Amino acid sequence: MTALTAENTIASYDQQLARLAQIVDLDSYPIHDLDHPITRELVARCREQLDDIGCSVIADFVRPDAQERMRQEAHRLMPCIFRSEQKHNPYMTKEDSELPQQHPNRFLQHRTAGFINTDIIPEDSDMLAMYDNDIMTRFIGECLGIWPIYTWADPLARCPYGVLEDGDYFPWHFDGNEFTVSVSVEQPAEGGTFEYAPNIRSVEDENIEGVNRVLSGDKEGVYELEWKPGYLQLFKGRYALHRVQEVRGPGAWITALPTYMTDPDTVNRPEHSKQFYGRALPIHFVRETNRPDTLTD
Repeated sequence: MTALTAENTIASYDQQLARLAQIVDLDSYPIHDLDHPITRELVARCREQLDDIGCSVIADFVRPDAQERMRQEAHRLMPCIFRSEQKHNPYMTKEDSELPQQHPNRFLQHRTAGFINTDIIPEDSDMLAMYDNDIMTRFIGECLGIWPIYTWADPLARCPYGVLEDGDYFPWHFDGNEFTVSVSVEQPAEGGTFEYAPNIRSVEDENIEGVNRVLSGDKEGVYELEWKPGYLQLFKGRYALHRVQEVRGPGAWITALPTYMTDPDTVNRPEHSKQFYGRALPIHFVRETNRPDTLTD
C-alpha cells in the first residue's frame, strides 16, 4: 500500500509538471526546482519587491500559446460576463452616513467593469490548470515567504477573469484577500493602467489620512505597473489601495486573477461578492464572520 501511494504521488507530480510546462515557460523560470539558481534568484527578487513596494512582476511568465488560449477562452465566455455599474467606496462596504463626510467610507466612485466568474470557466482551462497546481502554489508561497498558503475557497472569485472594455473604469479599492496573483491576457489600445499605493494600511492601522490623500489625487507613493500579456504579478492587494484607469478604444483589459489565502476557509463578504460577481452564494453568508483580520474590507 505504501509503495502504491508513493507511485501515485510521483505520477500525480509528473502529471502536474507536464501540464504546467504547457503553460509556464519553465526553461526561463524553472519554478518546479526551488533549488535551481535561477529560481532562488527569482524568489529573492520577488520577496524583496513585495516587502519594498508590495508588488512584483515576472515578465513573459506564461508561454505565448497558453496566453493566447486564455485570451480566446475569455472571449468565448464574454456573453456570460457579469457586468456591473455602481458606485462604491474603497472598502466595498455600505456608506455610513454617521461618519464624517471626508471619511474614505463616504468616497464613492462609479465603477463599470466585468468578471467572468470562476464557476463558469471550463475544467480544462489553462488558467485553472496553472492555479490548481501544487507546484505553482508552492512557488507562490516561496515568493510570498509564507507557508502554507491555499487556493481560495470562494467559488466565484477564486480564479476569475477581470474584464474592462472601452469606457470602463475600476476605481480605487482594497482587496478582500491577502494576496493576488494576476496574469495579463489582453491589453487595450489605450488606458487600463494599473496604479497602486503599496502598504498604505496595515492590520494595526487603517491610515485614513493616507488613504484620503490618494483619493484626493496625491500621487506621492503611487506606482504604475508595466503590464503586458503573459506577465505575472504578485500583489499584496489587501494592504494596497489600487485601481485600473479608464480603458479607451479597441481591445480589452483582460486579466486572470488567481487568488491565494493563508486561511483555507475565508471567502468574500456577501456584499462584496454581490458587487463584484453579481450574486452571493450560501457559503458567503455562512462564513461571513470568518475573517483573516479586523480590517474594514
